[in-house]
Amino acid sequence: MAYSFVRSGESELEFSTSELTGALGDSVTVLPLLVALAATTSVSLPHVLVGFGIFQIVWGLYYRMPLSIEPMKALVGLAIVGSLSYPELAAAGLLAGAVLLAIGSFGLVGHLQRLVGEPVVRGVQFAVALLLLEAAVGLSVGNLSVAVAGLAVVGLFALVGYRSVSVLVVLAVGGVVAVATAGIPSPETPAVVPFPAGTPTLSTAALEGTVAQLGMTLGNAAIATALLCGDLYDRDVSADSLSKSMGVTCLAAVPIGGIPMCHGSGGLAGKHAFGARTGGANVLLGVGYLALALVAAGAVLAAFPMAVLGALLVVVAAELARAALEPVSGVRSLAVVVGVGAVGVAVNVGLAFALGAVAFWVLSREA
Repeated sequence: MAYSFVRSGESELEFSTSELTGALGDSVTVLPLLVALAATTSVSLPHVLVGFGIFQIVWGLYYRMPLSIEPMKALVGLAIVGSLSYPELAAAGLLAGAVLLAIGSFGLVGHLQRLVGEPVVRGVQFAVALLLLEAAVGLSVGNLSVAVAGLAVVGLFALVGYRSVSVLVVLAVGGVVAVATAGIPSPETPAVVPFPAGTPTLSTAALEGTVAQLGMTLGNAAIATALLCGDLYDRDVSADSLSKSMGVTCLAAVPIGGIPMCHGSGGLAGKHAFGARTGGANVLLGVGYLALALVAAGAVLAAFPMAVLGALLVVVAAELARAALEPVSGVRSLAVVVGVGAVGVAVNVGLAFALGAVAFWVLSREA
């Protein structure tokens, strides 16, 4: 059964089973990253969930389509593996938000993305995937049997065509174990205070992470998502408009305890694949995140089995690596992607991004 409403001249909002399943499809990569981030940094998970809930609803109502709201994976991945503290993550999020709002307002998104080059952006994705895989191993070594069991569940579901659902199942099992250990949490409204998890701290690592993230964001969250809006939903949404909405999201969410967020072509495609066709999916998911924020207490989070998180991060890392490598064609482009990934893991993602941009420019001139 579906419920819907529409305003004059806009797409209809629906609240149906397909919108709900589409919404859940978008949470597959979001929730494991948020739980892992909260388990490895000082971030407040309830405040982060509030941020996601609010902006799922805001952009679902604004764009009237199931636009994805995701963590900025380069920055969040760096925080999970310990390369960024939460205060540095917050500073990077504010800086990224200001840049995205500015370049979107001046219509510069396409120009900047072309200067960087797609192989460099893919290389940053690949580097973050490798770093997340490294973090997954670290979380799993304490209880390898649990991590292997989690991966086995994902594999079994994948064989019958329900890999995305499996991630939610494994996450739910980990939640049940945590509740059984720590007890059922009492609903608690997150405190309304500025920067509840720490004052932003600008550092060299934060600047490097921001530069690397912006490369990914311009290519995947702005340009690729704008193209998918037309391909999947027959909607004309510009990359500059998406850049501005991401800028507003970061600048508004970080001060209330949220994390840097962006749109994403993968999340948009995932929502579509699971049946979402309107912004109603965002509203349903946003309400779900807000409800989850009420019970995301520290005690339950502390009791969450880390090996389960390790298994889930393996899945996230594999998906990110696939997204980075699958579209690459040509030996030179592949060399840039792999080179950026290797330097990102061995040194840092910021340096890898800079060296990759130079390498791409040199190779382009020689072609």
